Amino acid sequence: MKHDPTLSLHAARWQAVLTRDASELAPFFYAVKTTGIFCRPGCPARRPLEKNVEFFDRTDQAVAAGYRACKRCKPDEKSPDTALAEKITEACRAIETAEEEPGLEALANSCGLSVFHFHRLFKAQTGVTPKAYARAHRMQKVRQNLKGDAPSVTSAMYDAGFNSSSRFYETATQALGMSPSAYMKGGKNQRILFAVGECSLGSVLVACSAKGVVAILLGDNAEALLEDLQSRFPQAELIGGDAAFEELVARVVGFVDAPRTGLDLPLDIQGTAFQERVWQALRKVPVGSTVSYAEIAQSIGAPSSSRAVAQACGANKLAIAIPCHRVVRSDGGLSGYRWGIERKEKLLNLEKAG
Repeated sequence: MKHDPTLSLHAARWQAVLTRDASELAPFFYAVKTTGIFCRPGCPARRPLEKNVEFFDRTDQAVAAGYRACKRCKPDEKSPDTALAEKITEACRAIETAEEEPGLEALANSCGLSVFHFHRLFKAQTGVTPKAYARAHRMQKVRQNLKGDAPSVTSAMYDAGFNSSSRFYETATQALGMSPSAYMKGGKNQRILFAVGECSLGSVLVACSAKGVVAILLGDNAEALLEDLQSRFPQAELIGGDAAFEELVARVVGFVDAPRTGLDLPLDIQGTAFQERVWQALRKVPVGSTVSYAEIAQSIGAPSSSRAVAQACGANKLAIAIPCHRVVRSDGGLSGYRWGIERKEKLLNLEKAG
């Protein structure tokens, strides 16, 4: 079932009950007034009449309202999907805390699954393979070490779990958008092109590293945006873009006011494995549509991580290109936006207007 974002929450949940598929929605339960029983949306029991149904976010709410759990779908017990999701979460913690990257077979055995089943399930839940997850986690540690008190690049490398310098430099340079030593020095000797344009939302700054667009920032004036960029790359050589680069900025400005024209740019995306999963999911949300934080959490296989999804949206520094403005509360209301609620509302109105 593909959730229709124009439906109310009640209508979307009822549709999920009818189709026995709530995969596009945050977890919920439905209770039947005539039987006094509450169920999971996918319960194989005979469908009730809509007028006899009420919905709950949690089982304790249903119990407090006087309902008892269905003996077929057992909503008061841990679902098989939840149990598997918890196993994958444990595998993620094992990867994050291990001094060296655990082997695929060892991870699968710890979950009581075959290698094939574990690999398929891990990718379905996290959006990446175990190896990619481990690599992203190591690179996040590298970023922290290089910006922290690591005495050298070599020390940061080994502390992050890399045991091969050739593999480290190949991976790190690509992920950081510059050499590890340059990153450690705050981007020293690195060239970052930038330019500022004006659009209906105010000022917009676009900056590019050698790898791609590293930032699209929105604000009230160019000076504040440039200060923001300088704080991110304190040692980098910031260079005003030439005429060709300003054409790229013009494309971004044009996209703001005419979002259905599309914006296909090479992006230099830097984030944790979880953030990158969220940002990847956001880029799939169509122009003119909105999704809730809970729906994004569900789509990346982490249904209980709505708050972490919101934090990932707040960490996004590529406005518009990664459309975090399309994420709203479950009731459809607008919530926080890094560049201001008014800009978020205006962006959504421009997209809906077509």
